[in-house]
Amino acid sequence: MSDLLQMRPRPPEGVDPEKHQRILAAIQQKRLLSFFLDGKTRIAEPHDYGIQNGKVRLLAFQISGASSGPIPGWRWVEIPRMSQLELLKDTFAGNRIAPSGNHHKWDVLFARVDHSPETETEEM
Repeated sequence: MSDLLQMRPRPPEGVDPEKHQRILAAIQQKRLLSFFLDGKTRIAEPHDYGIQNGKVRLLAFQISGASSGPIPGWRWVEIPRMSQLELLKDTFAGNRIAPSGNHHKWDVLFARVDHSPETETEEM
């Protein structure tokens, strides 16, 4: 199943339910996430969340914090390696145009940030 978009109420196997719900809420509400990965604290806009090549991953645009790559910039985050996840009150505008103009291929896509600047949100 490629590019199947599902708002998934239950977490995938191996993912903490609270972490899963925070990521879904952040994408739906366009709120920044703070998390710890590879020994570094990062703040990022969550854009796509799902299973890609059998791994539960988040495609995020890192805007601050520490990284071995350039900031700002796109990051792939393997969810089981992410810790100290916090849903911040700060928001972001929404979708960013990919340099290639194409979305990545997903086995299952749980959530993708909405293109519209303001969307109604529901409690998760």
